[in-house]
Amino acid sequence: MTAPVRLPGGFTEAEMHDALLRLCSAVGLDPGGSTLMRGQTNAVVRLATEPVVVKIARNGTKQIRVRETVALVQWLTGQNFPTVQLHPVDQPVVVAPYIGTFYTYLPQPNVPVDTAALAEPLRMLHTAGLPPFALPEMDAAPAIRRSLAAADTLAADDRRFLAKRVEQLAAQADKLRYELPRSVLHGDPQHGNALHFQGGTVLCDWDSAALGHPEWDLVTIEIHARRFGHGAASYVRFTEAYGFDVTTWPGYGTLCELRELRMITTNARKSAHEPEKMCELARRIEGLREADTMQRWKIM
Repeated sequence: MTAPVRLPGGFTEAEMHDALLRLCSAVGLDPGGSTLMRGQTNAVVRLATEPVVVKIARNGTKQIRVRETVALVQWLTGQNFPTVQLHPVDQPVVVAPYIGTFYTYLPQPNVPVDTAALAEPLRMLHTAGLPPFALPEMDAAPAIRRSLAAADTLAADDRRFLAKRVEQLAAQADKLRYELPRSVLHGDPQHGNALHFQGGTVLCDWDSAALGHPEWDLVTIEIHARRFGHGAASYVRFTEAYGFDVTTWPGYGTLCELRELRMITTNARKSAHEPEKMCELARRIEGLREADTMQRWKIM
């Protein structure tokens, strides 16, 4: 028997339809004619009848994590921070077993946000202070270990290689001395998690937000510029606008490798049984083995 096709969020088509219908019904919205926009961790759906985007949390997501995300977006909005806005309904919306959040839809031009345009909202975030509620601490190594444990389609040799590497990097990371003070982190700042709005840029997709040192966000920007073809010049423009170049920090090498390893293992966990994505993962892992820091990665 052929296994059912899994959509973003780990849902079957029937589950996705059921989730969207029940979540929208709970807040009086019509899901008719909706469009699946994107998603891997979560499913992101644009409604046809209202300027609203529905984010359906991935199967197994803990409700407390979604509540933290909602609280953060509400706090940022209260600080006049450039973030995508929550739709004005009581959130998150929980209709067991589904958890949904609703955001204002912002029409986008067919041009991605430039790397340099991420600098100002990130600088604002990193200097906004700490919110009056708990957020998880940024700690990459445990997340990598969890992803490795769940990535059951990885070749055994690749799993051993990655497991050994995370332990080496975790030991190095414990000794890092950070230059920038602790702050709220976006967790995954990059072109796909930013939107054009009123001549500026707003951040979105706060599911990875945490407390930690801004170097994590900054190294993420550098990796995306280098690995996904945005170019060295775009990264230079970012550093000039932000005011700090993480590549000059002595801990850059360790944190960069740890961040790249997390990106690889997270994709390994999410992309199981998707042959085209597993091929890209194998290519990235081979690049790690060869210490190819300039290998171009394909978007997954």
